[in-house]
Amino acid sequence: MDFNTFDFHPKVAAGIAAAGYTTPTPIQVRAIPEVLQGRDVMGLAQTGTGKTAAFALPIINRLIKGRRGTLRALVVAPTRELAEQIHESFRTLGRRSGLRSSAVYGGVGINPQIDRLRRGVDILVACPGRLLDHIERRTVDLSRLEVLVLDEADQMFDMGFFPDIRRIVARLPNERQTLLFSATMPEEIKKLTREVLRRPVTVQVDRVAPAATVSHALYPVAPHLKTAVLLELLRHTDTGSVLVFTRTKHRARTLGRKLENAGYRAASLQGNLSQNRRKAALDGFRDGRFQMLVATDIAARGIDVSQVSHVINYDIPDTPEAYIHRIGRTGRAARSGDAFTLATPEDNSMVRSIERVLGAPLERRHLEDFDYQRAAPRRNGEFSRPPRTASRNRRPAWIGRGTKPGAGSGRRRSSSRPRKARRGSLQAALA
Repeated sequence: MDFNTFDFHPKVAAGIAAAGYTTPTPIQVRAIPEVLQGRDVMGLAQTGTGKTAAFALPIINRLIKGRRGTLRALVVAPTRELAEQIHESFRTLGRRSGLRSSAVYGGVGINPQIDRLRRGVDILVACPGRLLDHIERRTVDLSRLEVLVLDEADQMFDMGFFPDIRRIVARLPNERQTLLFSATMPEEIKKLTREVLRRPVTVQVDRVAPAATVSHALYPVAPHLKTAVLLELLRHTDTGSVLVFTRTKHRARTLGRKLENAGYRAASLQGNLSQNRRKAALDGFRDGRFQMLVATDIAARGIDVSQVSHVINYDIPDTPEAYIHRIGRTGRAARSGDAFTLATPEDNSMVRSIERVLGAPLERRHLEDFDYQRAAPRRNGEFSRPPRTASRNRRPAWIGRGTKPGAGSGRRRSSSRPRKARRGSLQAALA
């Protein structure tokens, strides 16, 4: 089967050929015909299965015949990285269509986004918070919207975006086509689908299942030896591009520096970075300037890098689904990949949960000639936060709270005279 089967508009077919697409993936085979018919679709598929093209191509095919410069398709995504990736996919696949796409998200100035919206766009890819900013400023017109896509719905739920999603949906025309894509289907997602989709068709591909091209290994280790084990593991492993996951932003930043000091071309990706620095880290990882990228789960979805040879869980994820999303960054495009996890004794419960999802035990490995009996330091400062330096410009913490410490009930008076009780509180106590 090839893309000619879908009978796309010639300009859409030209965009597909220019992008180098030849054979549709399973999610594309199942979803594209339903979307082309105008039906609401609930798609269950992991990241890296080609679902962006599964909704982008039918949308471009639909909009190519209508009025230009009017916002007719909206894609809502949880992260800036994913929004940019989807936006680039629309630009690549629709380069022959003449349609204009734009992306809006926080962390960057809003005025350039307003200028682009005023010039007219056909397709908008947006993160929920910044989209609501534009709605409140009346800089985006959703009155003629025809298609809504909610991508990575389960991650948007995890990030607390569902109230924002409901506020956005309330501003949209009732007559529209709605597409929802999610890697997992917890009860909250089912409830959302009942709210926003009408008689949807369900398209399911490889739900909560790891890629068959990925091999898994577990390295049991004491918490204080994680970095030493990671460095030793990297020294004895033939790696290409390596994606390392940590639990916190601070740890991603610190571990990135340690890898860089050890001689690796490494960068970190975490939420405290400016958008320009996040983009520089991702671009450098894609083009090979950085061999290693240390990231929090913000990067688990939305990184479209097909040549990641290894995913290393420096910190084990919080859920088995997050494990699947992380390792989905390797073993892509028919390539093989490896997923290594450093697990402490405290992680045993999550390891068992992951093994239940995988349907097989994870292979336990130990590094030869490594001293696993090395004692922990008295105070493990490996990832402790640096002390905050005093600044003349720093305001005292009590400013803005209305009461200076010692002026309210937070500090005992030095006088021995008993303190007067408030009349209301005394009456309440005696009631």
